[in-house]
Amino acid sequence: MTFYLKCFLFSFIISLSIIPLVRYLSIKFGHYDNPNEIKTHKGKVPLSGGLGVFVSFSLTLIIFRFLTSFPTGTLRELRYILIGSFLILLVGFIDDLKKPKGIKAELKFLIEIFIAVFMITRGFSIDFIKPDYISYILTVLWIVGITNAFNIIDIMDGLSSSQVFISAIAFFMITMPSEQIYVNFLSTALAGSVLGFIPYNMSSKYKIFLGDSGSLFCGFILSIVALGGGYSDLNPLGVYAPILILSVPIYDTFYVSYIRMRKGISPFTGTKDHFALRLEIMGYDRKKIVLITSLFSVCMSFLAYTVTNVKLSVGIFLYVVAIILFLMISKKISMVKID
Repeated sequence: MTFYLKCFLFSFIISLSIIPLVRYLSIKFGHYDNPNEIKTHKGKVPLSGGLGVFVSFSLTLIIFRFLTSFPTGTLRELRYILIGSFLILLVGFIDDLKKPKGIKAELKFLIEIFIAVFMITRGFSIDFIKPDYISYILTVLWIVGITNAFNIIDIMDGLSSSQVFISAIAFFMITMPSEQIYVNFLSTALAGSVLGFIPYNMSSKYKIFLGDSGSLFCGFILSIVALGGGYSDLNPLGVYAPILILSVPIYDTFYVSYIRMRKGISPFTGTKDHFALRLEIMGYDRKKIVLITSLFSVCMSFLAYTVTNVKLSVGIFLYVVAIILFLMISKKISMVKID
C-alpha cells in the first residue's frame, strides 16, 4: 500500500509541476481550442493538457519500475501499455492540431482498432468469454469504445478528468486486495497524474484542456486497466464491475448516439445532446453538474465494489437497480428541449 501511495503522490507532484510548462508551450506554438456552437468556453484555451498527464504518468511508471522489484513479466506488460498509450496520444494530438476539422472519424477508428488488435496480440483481452474470436472482437469494441467515451464526455471543465480520477481510484480499491500489480500501478499513476491536471482545468486564469490527446489517452489506459482485474470469485457477475465503474462515460456515449440516430444524423456528429448539457439547460451551473456527476460516479463505483463481494442473487438485484436508475435519468433529461 505504501508503494502505491508513493506512486500516486509522485505522479501528482510531477503533473502539478509540468502542466504550467505544457500550457506555456501550447500558448507559444498557438495550440488552442476555439469556441464553437458546441464548445461554449470563453476565448482561446491551450489544448495540450493531455501531454502533461501522459508525461507524468509515463515518468512515474518508468522511474518506479526500475527502482522496484516486480514479478517477472511486469516490465513487458508496462512496455506494451506505454507503446499503445503513446500511439493513442499521438492520434489525439494530430486530431487536435488539425482542428476544427480534425482527423476523419473513419480513419481515427481504423487506427484505434489497429492499436486495440496490437494490445490483444500482447496478451490484453477479455479472458472470461469463449471462444477466443468472440473474446477478441469484444475486446476491440471495449478498448475503442472506452477510449472514445472519455473523449465524448469531455465537454465541460472537470467533467471527463474527474471521471478518470474516480474510475482509476475505484479500480485500485477493487483490485488492490488481489495485488494485481500492473492494474494497481496504472491506476495510481493515472489518478495522481489527472489530479494534478484538474486544478488548472478548473482555473479561470491558468485554464488548459485535456484535448483529444488527453481524453483518448486516459480512456485507453482505463480500458486496459479494466481488462486486468480479477474482480470476484463470489459470483460470475463480478467481472462486469468495470461497466458500473465506467457507467457515466458509457451512458453518455450510448445516450447521445441514440438521440443523434433518432434525429437522422451520424452519431459522430457533434450536438448538444449530452446529459451534462441537458442538466445545464435545466438550470444547474457547470461546477454543480461536475460535482453531482462525480458523486453519482462514486456511488456507482461503490455499487461495483459491492457487486464483487455479494452472492449472485444480490448481484443481479444491484445490476437491475442500476439499469432502472439510468432509465429514469434518461426519461427525465430527455424531456429537455435542445435547440
